[in-house]
Amino acid sequence: MSPVKEDAEIGTAVAMVTITDNDGGKNGLTNCKITGSVPFKLKSNYKNYYSLLVDGSLDRESVSQFNVSITATDEGSPSLSSTRVITVQVSDVNDNPPRFLEPLINVYVKENGPIGTTIHKLTTLDSDLNENAKATYSFLDSNRNSVPVSTMVNINSETGDIVSLQSFNYEELKTFQFKVQATDSGVPPLSSNVTVNVLVLDENDNSPTILAPYSEHGSVNSESIPYSAEAGYFVAKIRAVDADSGYNALLSYHLSEPKGNNLFRIGTSTGEIRTKRRMSDNDLKTHPLVVMVSDNGEPSLSATVSIEVVVVESTADIQTQFRHVPIKEDSFSDLNLYLLIGIASVSVIFLLSLISLIAVKCHRTDGSFSRYSAPMITTHPDGSWSYSKATQQYDVCFSSDTLKSDVVVFPGPFPPVDGELISINGGDTFTRTQTLPNKDKT
Repeated sequence: MSPVKEDAEIGTAVAMVTITDNDGGKNGLTNCKITGSVPFKLKSNYKNYYSLLVDGSLDRESVSQFNVSITATDEGSPSLSSTRVITVQVSDVNDNPPRFLEPLINVYVKENGPIGTTIHKLTTLDSDLNENAKATYSFLDSNRNSVPVSTMVNINSETGDIVSLQSFNYEELKTFQFKVQATDSGVPPLSSNVTVNVLVLDENDNSPTILAPYSEHGSVNSESIPYSAEAGYFVAKIRAVDADSGYNALLSYHLSEPKGNNLFRIGTSTGEIRTKRRMSDNDLKTHPLVVMVSDNGEPSLSATVSIEVVVVESTADIQTQFRHVPIKEDSFSDLNLYLLIGIASVSVIFLLSLISLIAVKCHRTDGSFSRYSAPMITTHPDGSWSYSKATQQYDVCFSSDTLKSDVVVFPGPFPPVDGELISINGGDTFTRTQTLPNKDKT
């Protein structure tokens, strides 16, 4: 049986071997064996009949053909022998999947390329033969991209060519990824996967854009400088951006008009316009400048802006022109939150302080009311009365003649209990327990 499938099990019969010897007796008895190292063996069936069996694993991809050498020897003296070589072919089975050369494929595509361009050709290796090695290619479902991959590229299932279905724009799509499956035509079919990264290469297709407050060519912007300006005086700064990347977005600034200007210069990389020297009487009072901003792409793209520099007599005459640039209002930020918390805290502390102050004030007012309480009248053994309040005390003393009396007034604070009273009708001094003498004059 030739060929033998490479997946044949051990013990599978490959050939039947018959040995004959015309001698008689012992000289006609034979022995048979395989010489060399092969995955086969001989099994004796009956006398001189043998079977050649598989005795190991077969791999067509390693060895596709075996030359089995069988030697038969009789038992005569001297011993005679014969050798026969049997060629065994190993047939292929689909035991190897198609294999990509690398697990990750990077494909570089220039932007703005024509639709239908073949951007890459997929290839696989399969150690099997014929249909077992014939691969077909297809997309694997992937949800990584918001836009379906099938709308951007297509794969030829037979050849493995990846073809673009649209013109790519680097500024909109820089990279995307998808997976491809290669499946052979064997039974059962085997397959393998590979990841393809498509990277869009930038082309210089965007001109520089002049930023506010200056606009592009078509409107003239005015700047003023004093006549006394020194060399290096700052006039203006031009800012620009480029939507491209790399060298295509590397910008340089130049003064394109007027030619041969020897009063102003501009920083090639900074865009700052400054004076080269002091002003002279021969210089014009108005200097129209045209600034050109160029990128470093191939071919180079540029934009221009016009500035009119006006020379004034002094810095007091310079009127700054405020250009209102729209400012995008930020949403409620953390800084606003901290400010709100601070304001609320101060307000609470102020209210608590105000309430405390009012409470203390009310408490003191209640205490002051006690100062205006009802007066107290006290009698003494000598017949005198004391009329007292919180702030004043009046001692009224009566003599035996009730028509005549002295009144002594003591303003607060209260005098000592045993203090002396001073009469107001003659300068005499009496104690609180004395009775005032009668007088003709009160």
